Formats: sequence, C-alpha cells, structure tokens
Amino acid sequence: MSKIGKMPVNIPPGVKVELKDGVMHIKGPKGELTFKPHALMNVAIESDKITVTRPDDDRFSRSLHGLTRALFQNMIVGVTDGYSRTLELVGVGYRAEMKGKLLNLQVGYSHPILFRPPEGVTVVVQEKEGKITVSGIDKQLVGAMAAKIRSMRPPEPYKGKGIKYAGEIILRKAGKAAGAA
Repeated sequence: MSKIGKMPVNIPPGVKVELKDGVMHIKGPKGELTFKPHALMNVAIESDKITVTRPDDDRFSRSLHGLTRALFQNMIVGVTDGYSRTLELVGVGYRAEMKGKLLNLQVGYSHPILFRPPEGVTVVVQEKEGKITVSGIDKQLVGAMAAKIRSMRPPEPYKGKGIKYAGEIILRKAGKAAGAA
C-alpha cells in the first residue's frame, strides 16, 4: 500500500465535495476546483473523508494511488486557505510593477517583460521591498506562474542578482582569482 495513498483526506467544515460523472467538484470559501481522477482509481466520499483505493498492485496503479490522494488534499487546502509563492528581485535597477492586469518586469534587459497572470491567479507587487507575491487556490497554477516569472532572470551564482524565491539559498561561486604576478 502507498503510505500517502492509504491515508484519508479530511473534509473540513464549510467545504462541499461531490463526485459527478467521474469528476470531483470541491467548493470552499475561496472558490471551486474540479479534477477528473484516472478511471483506475476508486474514490469514495464519506461524511467527512475522501478515500482513494486502487484495484490491484500493478506498477501504474501504485503510481496513481498516492498522486490522486495528494491532488485531492491540495484541492481541499486550496479552497480553504489558498496557496502563495513570494519572489524577490535582487539587483540594482530591477523593478516590478502592475500595469492594470499585466505584471511589468524590468530586470536588466533592453525591454520590459510583460506577464498576464492566468485566470484564478493574483499577483501583488511590493515595490519598496522588491517582492512579488503570486497567490491563488490552484497549487499547480500558482507554482507554474512563479516559476515562469523566475525563469525570466534566474539568480546567477557570482553576485546573486536575479529573481529568486523567498528563502531560496543561492550557492555562490568565487570570482576570478587575482592576476598572477
């Protein structure tokens, strides 16, 4: 048995869960998410729990078991608390601002970079601290948007300039050795 897959997902009060035509609908105070689990997975909804079981011990079934349960857990947390990722801008002249619904990044290129956040993702910029907060109810969408922003100027190892996740540790390299005499 999968250690993660065999654990039930607790449904907190205020969250409505229903399985309709093989599609899971989870509705909470922050919004609604839907997910269609693989046909091999057996999903049972009890009064306050969701349990996922697999039909056999086939390698493919085992791989889907824990994944399906983790996705349901992420959906429950998303509609109750939500997810957020914070990015930090490190570098002289690196700036970010919101122009309407577009995120405008100026990170050392000759042109500004514009991002339109997808539906369901909110981007907040703290210009004074040089921080960008990406938040939403879908964990996968929030992480993908944060990774896309970071990929525009990943931190470099010599001075640490670039866009990094809050709390990320950049392994620094030594620069050139002093000229040989």
